[in-house]
Amino acid sequence: MSRPRKAEDPTRWPVPCGRCGQHHQTVARWPDGGVCGYCYQQAKRTRGVCECGHDGILPGIIDEQPACRNCSGVRLNIDCQGCGAEDELYTGAHCWACVLGDVVDNLLTNPAPGIIATELIPLAAALKTMKRANSGMTWIRQKHVTAFLRNLATAPTISHATFDELPDSRTREYVRGLLIEHGVLPQRNAFLTRYDSWATQAMNRVSDPQNLDVIRRYIRWHHQRRMNLMDEVTRGTFLRAKQEVTVAIDFLNWLTSHDITLPELQQSHLDVWQAEGPTTRRIAERFLKWAIKTKAAPAGLTIIPHRRGTSPRLPKAGQDQALHHVIHTDELETRDRAAAILILVFGQQAENIARLTWDDVSVTDELVTVQLGTLQIALPDPLAQPWRELAANPGHELTAAHPNTKWVFRGASPGRHIHPGHLTTRLSKLFSTRAARLGTLHELTKLAPVAIIAETLGYSPTTIERHATDSAAAYAQYIAARKQAT
Repeated sequence: MSRPRKAEDPTRWPVPCGRCGQHHQTVARWPDGGVCGYCYQQAKRTRGVCECGHDGILPGIIDEQPACRNCSGVRLNIDCQGCGAEDELYTGAHCWACVLGDVVDNLLTNPAPGIIATELIPLAAALKTMKRANSGMTWIRQKHVTAFLRNLATAPTISHATFDELPDSRTREYVRGLLIEHGVLPQRNAFLTRYDSWATQAMNRVSDPQNLDVIRRYIRWHHQRRMNLMDEVTRGTFLRAKQEVTVAIDFLNWLTSHDITLPELQQSHLDVWQAEGPTTRRIAERFLKWAIKTKAAPAGLTIIPHRRGTSPRLPKAGQDQALHHVIHTDELETRDRAAAILILVFGQQAENIARLTWDDVSVTDELVTVQLGTLQIALPDPLAQPWRELAANPGHELTAAHPNTKWVFRGASPGRHIHPGHLTTRLSKLFSTRAARLGTLHELTKLAPVAIIAETLGYSPTTIERHATDSAAAYAQYIAARKQAT
């Protein structure tokens, strides 16, 4: 990324740059005039094919078109003495890629045998072949990253267990992700691991030893057992499990503060618990059912279920306004616009959007389709345009984090999709994703049968049933109406 320009200073630099016309310090004089430091840096990084057929750096300008050194007469040293490539030089007459390669080899070489461990060779290769070597240098030169890689080079084994024994840090998880992405470490369920770690710490909040045994069994045999049977623990499952355990711990601590044991629990106690606090206390109903089933609590007790569907909905006028803004302005980045369309038009959850792969999306000159449920949904123009732009430039392809990823919405972590929470935060400047999704589903259920919406959008019929108010018109009418609104 180019460094931001400072404000120009005509008093200090009265002669403007021959390229940008702004008043900054002149650092070189080329055939087309004096060049400021900003244009000089840009010239060193301009690549393409010159009119003469030269393929490489094009620092000169002829007839407003980039040109090579020979054609333009620009004198510039961009010949790397290490690899011989024509490239921007970093230090010692060597390009960024050569310097990065030397730094990586130095950090990942175990001093004792003087070689890089076999397990770390794929990591070294990935780092050294990054398309944006200067980004790699920026990351690797951070003291904590340098120290971590030096320690990793001397580790007796490279495994998840090895990483788990190291202090928790973003660098540890980022390097772990790189090793997974490049086939050194096996894939593992990140949310299951995070839940196990969170649950261990959460149990420290239980104030009574007897209740600690109960909550430990609840975590192990209700939540962890269920998660272990899943092919993949989703973010939603992870968050719900955390919330249910948190409320259960609060409930048990409340009983302790009132000198009540779980076997002595009565309906009157539950009524007071619900009345004294927020409605989220009703989530304890799920723990109570488990406690009764395992005979940890007396039978016949009930808690009013926690109600869903009480969140505010974005009205149709607000949906249309937001969609028009997404389609016809550039306030949001391309990937955010593509995601916003799936929320505003198809009522998709951020978690499901984040997990889309390019196997779910088809982009041709004639048609763009996205598979949300069991069917491929065609996106008419102008809804399709952001998806065409995203397919042409998906982003995050210049580092070692995503060498062969299929994720549509790539995240900052290696091999991972964008975090759904990060996606909703990015969109929050324009609309609330939850309110927009609920508003869209509310409108959809006026226009199409529950079964069609559920199958098309990947929802369960029960979920759509909660939003249903009518089922009169065809689904295509809805799409046509949304297209007209844009």
